[in-house]
Amino acid sequence: MKYLPFSILVLLLISCQQPQAQTLLAASLTPEQKAKQDRLIETYATNKAHQYNYTVQLKEWQDALDEGLAQDPTIAYLWQQKAMPYFKARKYEVGMAYINKAVLYDAERYLGYRAFIKCIFSKTYREAIADFETCIAHWGDRYEMDHTYTFYIGLSYLQLNEFDKAEAYFLKAVAKQKEVFPDVHHLELFYLGIVCYEQERFAEAIAYFDQAVVNYKEFSDAYYYKGLCQWKMNEPKEKIKATSDLFFTYNEQGFSINEANAIYERYPYQIPKQNKE
Repeated sequence: MKYLPFSILVLLLISCQQPQAQTLLAASLTPEQKAKQDRLIETYATNKAHQYNYTVQLKEWQDALDEGLAQDPTIAYLWQQKAMPYFKARKYEVGMAYINKAVLYDAERYLGYRAFIKCIFSKTYREAIADFETCIAHWGDRYEMDHTYTFYIGLSYLQLNEFDKAEAYFLKAVAKQKEVFPDVHHLELFYLGIVCYEQERFAEAIAYFDQAVVNYKEFSDAYYYKGLCQWKMNEPKEKIKATSDLFFTYNEQGFSINEANAIYERYPYQIPKQNKE
């Protein structure tokens, strides 16, 4: 191999990479195929599987989806629906086998979803980063579950203690939001504060936490870490107590990170409900 001309080596490398790229990009259907799949989804998912509660009727749910997949095993949505209950039950490896099928048949729609699952649910952060980076390379920095791919990459790096990279990606996420929305999401501001807190940049952290509670005044987790920063900075006890009181008030009322999936998985740095006594 080492004696081959450089140009031939390049061609070989490109040819080795092409199948993966084709798999990711070849998810288009003809109008007729799309219409047929939509009919199967309506029959076996909307009108059958979704009539069951997958928490207590998982077999019926799965059997209905399997009927649809027997008609057409390339329907990515049906594979995703098979996976979803297992993630919520914390049976990650079982669910991942199904979501991999969804990605196989529609990577553009489900690769970002799989990366989200790896970041928030199964907590395989380097795998999540790899999936999100692939998404960005092919389709740009899109949104998954209300946040950008760059946000989740930042969250993954935060959980790997790679704080500089985490901050860089959170700032990219903020810049992306500002292209469309008038306000930055409180969760991006919160995690930028966490990055600063971890690096002992306490004044900067407090500034981010203060911004986070502008749009979500009951955000108890932000008050918790703001209070820690104040304590580490030896601020007056009265200021620390005021922040602590806000934390306990809103924490006891159940206010915390309010992402939809937080009912299934605790988000990084989320504080569970406390007993003030």
